[in-house]
This record gives sequence, C-alpha cells and structure tokens, in this order.
Amino acid sequence: MRIDENLINYLEELSSLTLSAEEKQRIAGDLEEVLGYIKRLEEADTAGVLPRSHPFDNVNAFREDETGAPFNRGLILKNAPEKNDMAFIAPKTVE
Repeated sequence: MRIDENLINYLEELSSLTLSAEEKQRIAGDLEEVLGYIKRLEEADTAGVLPRSHPFDNVNAFREDETGAPFNRGLILKNAPEKNDMAFIAPKTVE
C-alpha cells in the first residue's frame, strides 16, 4: 500500500482532524514504518502454526453457574439509612 497525500487527506477527513503539512508528513512516515513492521511479520515462517485468537490455551476460566439460597433481604437492608420493605431509597440523581 502506498502512503500518499490522498490517503493522508482521506484519513484526516475520517478522523475529523485538521493537520498541518508538517503533521501530515510525520504521519505518512509513521504509517510507512508501521507497514514496514507488518511486511516483516508477513516474512515470518508460520508453517505448522495453528491460528489462534488468544495466546493462552485456557478455553473458559469461569466457574460453573450454581444456584443457591437467595439473600436475606432484611439482613441486606438492615443498615440502610433509608429503605422501604423491598429496596434502598436513594436521592434522585436524574431529572
């Protein structure tokens, strides 16, 4: 891919930025450098390497869902400064 003035102008428009001529030159150089790194990655020998979406073999590190006894609502509401029979009462935050 060729990094030219048209591409930089297009990226400037997409990002809703206004860049000076100096910034455009610097960004073009940075993009060329990034593409150079990608080119180096393309040269890596990946024969026999399986595609991965994650660097670790863990498939699922979460615990199994378990049902249990419900919380004691009275105990939860015991120390609330304001409450009704079912819930905490909090000051209004949105009008």
